[in-house]
Amino acid sequence: SWTTPQAVTEFPKNGPFADLSPPSEVTVSRQVLAEPTPDIVERTWATLADGTPLVTGMKKDKGTLVLFHVTPEATWSNLPISGTFVEMLRRVVQLSRNQGAAIANAEATAASLAPYRMIGADGMLTPPSSDARPLVPGAGPLPVTLENPPGLYGSETGVFAHNLLEASSTFAPLARPQVSLPVTAIPYAFDESENLKGPLVAVALLLMALDTLAVFWMGGLLARRPRRAAVATTAAVLVVLGGLFGHADLARADDLKPGDTQAIDDISKTRIAYVITGEPGVDSISRAGLEGLTRFLIEKTALEPGPPAGVDIAKDELSFFPLIYWPIDASAPMPSQAAIARIDAYMQQGGTVLFDTRDQFSNGIGAGSASPATERLRDILANLNVPPLEPVPSDHVLTKSFFILPEFPGRFSGSPLWVEASLDASNTENRPVRTGDGVSPIMITANDFAGAWAVDGNGDPMLPTVPPDPMQRVYALRAGVNIMMYMLTGNYKSDQVHVPVLLERLGQ
Repeated sequence: SWTTPQAVTEFPKNGPFADLSPPSEVTVSRQVLAEPTPDIVERTWATLADGTPLVTGMKKDKGTLVLFHVTPEATWSNLPISGTFVEMLRRVVQLSRNQGAAIANAEATAASLAPYRMIGADGMLTPPSSDARPLVPGAGPLPVTLENPPGLYGSETGVFAHNLLEASSTFAPLARPQVSLPVTAIPYAFDESENLKGPLVAVALLLMALDTLAVFWMGGLLARRPRRAAVATTAAVLVVLGGLFGHADLARADDLKPGDTQAIDDISKTRIAYVITGEPGVDSISRAGLEGLTRFLIEKTALEPGPPAGVDIAKDELSFFPLIYWPIDASAPMPSQAAIARIDAYMQQGGTVLFDTRDQFSNGIGAGSASPATERLRDILANLNVPPLEPVPSDHVLTKSFFILPEFPGRFSGSPLWVEASLDASNTENRPVRTGDGVSPIMITANDFAGAWAVDGNGDPMLPTVPPDPMQRVYALRAGVNIMMYMLTGNYKSDQVHVPVLLERLGQ
């Protein structure tokens, strides 16, 4: 017995109930437990949810013993009063009728058995043909004839197998006759085959060569040259064609180079990258933060970015990513001059780097006192060709690229978001970094964007905001959306055609 009644699971595939669906309404509260034996699995025809056998069966001489491990009334289980129990009994009865040979003795004559299923030439059971006649079992073996072909005779309730050969029959190869007359061995026609790949390819190449010569002749190339030159041209064409076919496999093998697969993955979808600092804690928050921002972008916009990518600025290709998030950590190793030069080239080619000191440095990067993270940022920027910076103005495209935002908080609030200062469009002299479509190549914050965006596997925030305001995290995610829209659309939102609509939304 169990504290909780057990349900019936799927019937074993090798049992007589394999075609039945497990009854969902049947439960068992008490049963006779089967004695554990090495072959208990083979004997089990039905099991409960906990794996204990419910119905078992075993061969006994020429018959089969079947045991239902519950009582025939509904005291231990409601199986006996279910419709599934009736179907199970039908299959047990059918199994009993199919056992043994239905051959009567010589003194008794059994009733005739109608054809039920015949064995076709492919060994599959098929419906009987119109020529099949009922089989009358009698004494001795029953011959296989056109009227009684091999197959099953009887009905759905029980069948008799009329075999083509006896159980003791054996197969032996045909012996070659030993005769004085000449004997010729003729193989079966379907055993003969001939590989036509070579001749067909040769014919195709010949037709291609003839087609090429016809094009040359129609263009007058062969008519204007002496015969010797025409022959030389034809030979050259054939040599070139042969070289192309001969080296086709080599050309295909050389198409893919190391790193091409990763490059294809990087450009197949828009992906946000983050700099791998070497600090596991910082890198894990960066990845979780960009994953959270990616989810928010998919939910709120038509953009469906791919998974975030961690990049090593010293060796990875950076041009595949429109935005690179760089969390500044004073304990991380200082990037090499070559790595910083690659970042500088990335910015000059239209990419944007978002530096995040994550220290809530709200006084600006030009203040007298600075945190270790800000000092490290200054060391990095000293080797970059950085344009003049300013906090995001109230009328900047970033404030209205998707959401209308007056500020850009992260896990912290209070620090401004620094971008390239707006310059006169006609003044192109001394512009350190070329901006792509009005997009700032550099952004700096201290509000810890990734900390506010970071979510775990269930989508729950990983770090609290400071101060603990639920809306601050929402505004941080909206800030991330605005940054991505700004990166992908440039100064599109600054078009004067949008000014009336934006003013109406602002209530001005």
